[in-house]
Amino acid sequence: MDLTEVCEGILKKCLGLKAGETFLVVTDDLEKGLAEPLYKAGQALGAESMMMVMKERKRSGEEPPRAIAVALAEADAAVCITQYSLTHTKARKAAVAGGTRLATMPGITEDMFLKGAITADYDEVRALTGQVTGLLDRGRQATIEKEGHRLTFSIDGRKGIPSTGVYRNPGESGNLPSGEAFIAPVEGTASGEILVDGSVVGVGRLGSELLLSVENGRLIGAEGEGAERLLQILGDGKGRSVAEFGIGTNRWARITGNVLEDEKVYGTVHIAFGSNLTFGGTVEAGVHIDCVFKHPDVTIDGQTLMKQGEIHSDK
Repeated sequence: MDLTEVCEGILKKCLGLKAGETFLVVTDDLEKGLAEPLYKAGQALGAESMMMVMKERKRSGEEPPRAIAVALAEADAAVCITQYSLTHTKARKAAVAGGTRLATMPGITEDMFLKGAITADYDEVRALTGQVTGLLDRGRQATIEKEGHRLTFSIDGRKGIPSTGVYRNPGESGNLPSGEAFIAPVEGTASGEILVDGSVVGVGRLGSELLLSVENGRLIGAEGEGAERLLQILGDGKGRSVAEFGIGTNRWARITGNVLEDEKVYGTVHIAFGSNLTFGGTVEAGVHIDCVFKHPDVTIDGQTLMKQGEIHSDK
């Protein structure tokens, strides 16, 4: 199929885009080539389709220009297809608070438009994501274990967030492709170690393990592949805060080195560092970096949620 035709299907299935609606594509100089088929697909569906191109950001979580933030808030539906993610920005949060249906596609490739997570049965993904989100909602204490390494943290009072890939109602938003349930751990409560063996934003797919040490909600050490790069991206300040705990729920997703898809893979968990102000936390760091690892054990309040990557959603 022509890529524009593929994009038409995505806009209808995932955003419910209709003729006469205002549709905005936000992109940057690096992703402009893949943004244009989305813009043309919006036109083909009869929407008032627009595209805004900005200079690429330096890292995920960095705010877009004010003009783009304003335009996002005025659109009925929008897609942000950029090199670095706009998901955890105040601009996205404000737009969806005003009713914009919004999907973010950071770093997506042409291959990802045609294969893997984007091809999912999103009714199945939505059902499983909802079940896991409910477990996070009701939980107070979480523990992740992998190969003798353990991380514990509080999620008491925090709300689980579903990213289902289906954003058809006003104010719904998330990644595309998608399939994850995530939550903001309570600041200052995370301690232990994380053995990362999937991928890391800014580093890519890992060929060997990366061991991260956390104390009182803050990354204090990193050893292994990508350690120096990760610490450089996060800096020495708020960027090292434990920001997110997420669980992949998309059985069609693949680990490719692009965290947009990697963190959605069924059987994986991810921990992110940096900002979480946009989904229930209190940290605004101007950076948000996900670290994906495979087949861990996860317990919520002592009850098994995941065993070696297999989700026990009926608990």
